[in-house]
Amino acid sequence: MHVVDELSAMDHGELSVTRTDVDGITVLGLRGEIDYESAGALTRAMPPADPTAGSRVVVDLSGVTFMDSSGINALIAAHQATRAAQGWLRLAGVRDSVLRTVQLVGLDTLATCHPTVRDALAA
Repeated sequence: MHVVDELSAMDHGELSVTRTDVDGITVLGLRGEIDYESAGALTRAMPPADPTAGSRVVVDLSGVTFMDSSGINALIAAHQATRAAQGWLRLAGVRDSVLRTVQLVGLDTLATCHPTVRDALAA
């Protein structure tokens, strides 16, 4: 992996978000809980949609211990934005409790789930 740019962590309540660019792909590393109060941090960390360059994003959920409907809605919006920009959204490292929520609402049919960030980048 080649890291092009790394932003410092942004702490928002119970969620920490780091943003790293790897060979033109944005990798968002999340730690903590994604709920109504913290979902905005995820939304703000998303790269601006650029239809000329495509928007490719991997969201690393391996450090997420809880996600409610606000997190699901933020990820659906992220999927829609990346798709509109001729790109994609992939999820990595989704823990069992969060994975059940992702599967229950069908988010895994929109954004593919991968065991690790490396797998998501290689897919």
